[in-house]
Amino acid sequence: MRTLSAEEAAELLHLKVKRVQILARQGKLPALRLGRKWLFRSDELEQMLGASVTAAERPLEISARNRLKGTITRLSIDGLMSEVELAIGDQTLTALITRASVERLRLKVGGTAYAIIKSTEVMIGAEGDRS
Repeated sequence: MRTLSAEEAAELLHLKVKRVQILARQGKLPALRLGRKWLFRSDELEQMLGASVTAAERPLEISARNRLKGTITRLSIDGLMSEVELAIGDQTLTALITRASVERLRLKVGGTAYAIIKSTEVMIGAEGDRS
């Protein structure tokens, strides 16, 4: 059993920390208070999320507009880091992310994932003769 702080629970639930604390105080979230800190069981929160909203019903809501949906073709995990390869159309995109993110997102070969690109600059390259 893994316990989460109020901050970690807020991140998991996509809520503000104060809102999580209020819901716990009201008994709407299963929690244990130790002194001034709230502790939450991750399995209970994940079960609540799964029961109340399915993944298909929960849209991917982010500010970035450049989202590329693809299929995971390769996962290479080494220590704290992971390399994720996505097939997007006839192209391949490779991203380096933490091992913890791979585990939290439950990524697996053959699964669907999104490459989300947020950048202030874009580089353009060309092949062949430029004369």
